[in-house]
Order: sequence, then C-alpha cells, then structure tokens
Amino acid sequence: MNSFGRIFRVTIFGESHGESVGLTIDGCPAGLPLMEDDFITDTERRKGGMQKGTTPRKEEDIPIFKSGVYNKHTTGAPLTILFENKNTRSLDYEKQRAIPRPGHADFVANKKFGGYEDFRGGGHFSGRLTVSLVAAGVVAKKLLSSPLEKDTKIKITASITEIGGEADIEQGLQKAIDAKDSVGGIIECVVSGLPIGLGEPFFDSVESLLSHAVFAIPAVRGIEFGTGFPAARMFGSEHNDAIQDMEGKTKTNHAGGVVGGLTNGNPLVFRAAIKPTSSTPKEQESLNWDTGLIEQFSVKGRHDLCIALRVPVVLEAVTAIVLADLLMLEQRIPGIITN
Repeated sequence: MNSFGRIFRVTIFGESHGESVGLTIDGCPAGLPLMEDDFITDTERRKGGMQKGTTPRKEEDIPIFKSGVYNKHTTGAPLTILFENKNTRSLDYEKQRAIPRPGHADFVANKKFGGYEDFRGGGHFSGRLTVSLVAAGVVAKKLLSSPLEKDTKIKITASITEIGGEADIEQGLQKAIDAKDSVGGIIECVVSGLPIGLGEPFFDSVESLLSHAVFAIPAVRGIEFGTGFPAARMFGSEHNDAIQDMEGKTKTNHAGGVVGGLTNGNPLVFRAAIKPTSSTPKEQESLNWDTGLIEQFSVKGRHDLCIALRVPVVLEAVTAIVLADLLMLEQRIPGIITN
C-alpha cells in the first residue's frame, strides 16, 4: 500500500519522471502553522548534487499546497502537497528498457503490473518519492513540538556512521571512485525526550512500527535497535540495562530505549543499513527480455555514487511520522493546535 499510519495517515504518490510527486496527510490537526519556508531545510538536505557522491539531477522541490492549508495554517482537512519534476531525462531509460537493471524493481514491477508501469527513472519505486516522505516528516516534526508536548522537547537526529565500510566518509567514497562502482553505508538515528510508554504490544511495538516505516525507504537492507546484533553474543547480565531512578533512566542503553515494545524514557537509538546504489557505471550482465539472452551492459543516466549520503533526513522523517502517530493515539497531540 501507499499509505501508512492510523490517525496521522500519510499517503505518497507520483513517479520519478511523471509531472510531479506528492503526499496527502489525513488526520493532521487544524491550526498548525505551515508555510513554504518550513520545508526548505529538510528538502535541501535530501537533494542530490549538493555533495560528492550524489546524483547531479537537481529539482527545485518547492512545495505546492493543494489542500489543507489556509492563511498559513492547516485547516484539519486532508493536507495535499506536490513537488514538480522538472529535470528529467527519460530517454536514458527508453534506451535500456529491454534489459531490467539488477537491484532495481524493473523486472518484478513489469511482472506485477503487466508492463503498464511507468519505468522511467524507476517510476513509483524511485528514491525520488523520498521527497514526499521528507515533507511528511516536516509536518510530523512540527507536531512533535506542539504546545501539549512543549515540556518534552522531542529531538530526532540521524547521522552517517559508516560509508563503504569506513568510518571516514571521504575515505569510503574514494573507495567507490577508485573502483568506478557504488557503495552503501550505515545511518544511526537517535531520539531524545520521548515519554515512557509509547507503543502498543505486540504487533504495533515501537520497533515494529519504525521497522515498517524505515523499510519504505528505498535501499534499506537492515535495521537494529540499541546494541543490535552484537547482543546475541552477550550475557544476559551484561545486556540488561540497570534502572537507576523513577524516571526510568538506565545505566546502559543496550535496549536502545525500548523494552517490551514500549519506550522507556531513555534515548531511542537505532541504525539502518543502506545498500550500495544499484545503478552503477560498472559493467554488469542481465537478461534481455526481448531476445531472451544474457547481455553485458552499463547503466546510463545520473545516479548517486552512495545513496546513503541522502538518507539521514529521510530516516528522521519516517521516525517523526511514526512518533507523531503514536502520540496522537495517546491523545498527547490535540486535534486543534493553538499558539
């Protein structure tokens, strides 16, 4: 499905080379101040062409409000925002249509939709749609700082911890440049200021909901909370986080701020593994479905050397979406925001 959330419900739509991509948020409270400038910081962080290792494709990404905003405040009606696609080069994809790209959804999308899918730039499966996630995250972040939660001061920060297996980002990128290939990375997200008890066991535990949302980000291949997989090699007495006060503060945070599927008042910590960009200049081979033969080919077009560079702001966004929905489920965010 293209929608996520129960009360703060986000729907994304559009294709990479279509007229536009966008989102609709149903359940956004009325009275939330919202204007074009609110989106600039995060949409700029997401853009390619801003740093070494990202695609040279540049889009303005100016939000166009189609519904749900009046007099610079949300109205309580469904909030719909568009982002136009103006810098596309569809011919690159027309030329290689017969050869589905390894690592992309070309082959499976063609089978699922019978050849009617928009394949240009990956169509609806493209990372281009992450601008819609980022925009929803902007709204969710504003809700997390709404009046009812002002004493909580929830802060979400995601950062790169590793690129191409290297803690030094430049060194990791250079490995890809030298190999004329692409690399992946690891992004860590930390959330502070969360109240105790967010989450609904079992199937709507905080980890379950976050994992669901995080895997909606193209290129994510894994997620771990707290100590993560190394916990499997620890003793129970070593892994347990000793509680130190009535606020739930613990001596260590191996659990990553979640116990029993509920937040425990400590920082929420998780990491996402991002695969190497599937579109790589390195020569590969794949099936030509017109001839039925395996062929050598090289992906043409404008692509990221390392897509992980653009993921931190998207990871923050989906985290904010999940937390806003959970806070609204517990009625910690009012239906009408008052300044």
